[in-house]
Amino acid sequence: MAFKVAIASGKGGTGKTTVAVNLFHQIQQQLCKSVQLVDCDVEEPNDTLFFPRKKALNSKEVVQQIPVIDTDRCQFCRKCADYCEFNAIVVLPPARFAEVNSSLCHSCGACQYACDYDAISERPEPIGQVTFFDVGISNGIAEGRLKIGSAMQTMMIRELKKTVAQTNDIVIYDAPPGTSCPVVETVADADYVVLVTEPTPFGLHDLTLTVELLREVQKPFGVIVNKAGLGNLAVYEYLDQEKIELIGEIPFSQSYAAQYAKGDILEYMPGKMQTSYLAIIQKLERRMTVYEGDNNFEW
Repeated sequence: MAFKVAIASGKGGTGKTTVAVNLFHQIQQQLCKSVQLVDCDVEEPNDTLFFPRKKALNSKEVVQQIPVIDTDRCQFCRKCADYCEFNAIVVLPPARFAEVNSSLCHSCGACQYACDYDAISERPEPIGQVTFFDVGISNGIAEGRLKIGSAMQTMMIRELKKTVAQTNDIVIYDAPPGTSCPVVETVADADYVVLVTEPTPFGLHDLTLTVELLREVQKPFGVIVNKAGLGNLAVYEYLDQEKIELIGEIPFSQSYAAQYAKGDILEYMPGKMQTSYLAIIQKLERRMTVYEGDNNFEW
């Protein structure tokens, strides 16, 4: 069974994707294990930008089943609307009007269960696409891309994760930024979560929100401080106060930032950054070793 690591952050711009892509690259090189990177930021996937020689292997359309109300059969009793906890159904008995708002529907099936008149069926509606890429590294990248205008981020991520190969030793989930439902869905089956932050007031503020979330869902986690050397020491004081493990620090490098802007981060890595990633991988490897030995272990 694959060891699943989610890379998350409370805010955008901390370097979450940079860390995810580099860990994907370095784990394959250093540990010689099969690894797959899964881009769960389905609204704006960008992991493949750092692999100019990527090759799309195949794609799969993801559809959502949307209820359709047959007004010839419907008795306009509003039972379906009462059952819908997402307020996706509008029923106006005097006007003999009944309709489902697909942008609010979560395809839970409650309305069909509620209907006593067999007036509700379902139709498929595309919400996005999953694409698999060969990037020259192990099992490559699986990318989810949400259809523009769709609000089904969580469903898209759930379907994306179902496509992950069971033959992987390690799966890396690159989570969307923030602390909303798509992040919760991304980390839901993760064995460990790596939080990427920066030593700034904004970075610390959003880190505290993400820590609260992970404690609420009872996920083991540790923190990587990216752009170390900038900002202040408040984030380190917070980690010490809350007894949160510091997995590693990645130093700020202006030249490396320039390479990032050109999409060449895998072609150029300063020695001190290489050392930082090796230390991080060693800690993750120790955790994976414990995981393989006992699926009921405590961190």
